[in-house]
Amino acid sequence: MAFDVAVIRQQFPILSRDIDGSPLVYLDNAATTHKPQCVIDAISHYYSYSNSNVHRGAHRLADESTKAYEGARDTVARFINANVREEVIWTSGTTESINIVAHGIAQQLNPGDQLLVTEMEHHADLVTWQQACATSGAELKVAPINDNGELNLDQFQTLLCDRTKLVAFPHISNALGTVNPITKMIAMAKAAGALVLIDGAQGIAHGDVDVQSLGCDFYVFSGHKVFAPTGTGVLWGRQSLLESWPVWQTGGEMISTVTYQSAQWNQLPYRLEAGTPHIAGVIGLGAALEWLSRQDLDGMRLHEKALMATATERAEQFEGLRIIGTAKNKLGVLSFLIEGGHPADVGFLLDRQGIAIRTGHHCAEPLMNRLGVPGTARASFSLYNTLDEVDALFDALKKVRLMLA
Repeated sequence: MAFDVAVIRQQFPILSRDIDGSPLVYLDNAATTHKPQCVIDAISHYYSYSNSNVHRGAHRLADESTKAYEGARDTVARFINANVREEVIWTSGTTESINIVAHGIAQQLNPGDQLLVTEMEHHADLVTWQQACATSGAELKVAPINDNGELNLDQFQTLLCDRTKLVAFPHISNALGTVNPITKMIAMAKAAGALVLIDGAQGIAHGDVDVQSLGCDFYVFSGHKVFAPTGTGVLWGRQSLLESWPVWQTGGEMISTVTYQSAQWNQLPYRLEAGTPHIAGVIGLGAALEWLSRQDLDGMRLHEKALMATATERAEQFEGLRIIGTAKNKLGVLSFLIEGGHPADVGFLLDRQGIAIRTGHHCAEPLMNRLGVPGTARASFSLYNTLDEVDALFDALKKVRLMLA
């Protein structure tokens, strides 16, 4: 099937909305993506016809719910090429996934050990590792970036040593759109004997994640960044690690046997999944990835590159606009400042014209401080955006510039 953005858009009900009389131009996809009708239908069908708890019920509804829920796990495993389905752990999102890993690594660290991150981390990554170090006495090292928003690979390499126990970094920067050379970075970290976690929140929606080929130890992402419901996420980890990883929460499902004195943990994946899960959301996540898998992913990636290239060209020609983050390899994000205008004002004035963007520091305050800016206006693109919407953004920005003059 050839990629056709018009056909794609017809499957997203919200994209037909007007905002104050203007057609919605949704350019806040790095924050969350919209949901195709098939995902909405999958959630509605579950609640309308199968609503039941999973795994333990002895009736038809429980059986149907369990099959749909566990079928979604199979879908995720195929989508990211996991070695076995048991490596897919359900979470509430990227943040919880990182916290599960951090909770476990903190119990394995000693004073003098090191964790390594980058200057472009989201708070969910940075602060979580800060806390792991505070708990264990380990030291957090931060690999620097250049003024373009690209990682300095030489200094990243220099910071790696035999005391580096885990390295964490984003696949794609949520604030700048920088696509990190993750294959090289993983190889460097593994050569130093470190575990590697990839924050895939921004990378997963582009449909080119093969965890076996990458060679990382953990890959984490949120469902709502990939056309699925909020409150869903995935921790993928190597089976050999997860089988002995310290449990994150205790409760139902994750226990195999229990007495008044002690308990033994269940096998994977359930040992890391305590309590009643977000069943409808997980089913929706499975539906989203099945939908995405049916698309022309090569055509999608070419379309997304065209959106980025056109937006960048328009931005470079726009008087009074400064792009923040000019890495050679970027995808999906255009962060910028308008001369004489605070990002919040720019966002407000764009919204009055039906253009939805994000403003602020994008949960990357230390990165903004590093770049010497208070925050940015951020337009972020997805497969359903069009070149006409890129034009609409810059036509609206012309009016913003006049209003700010």
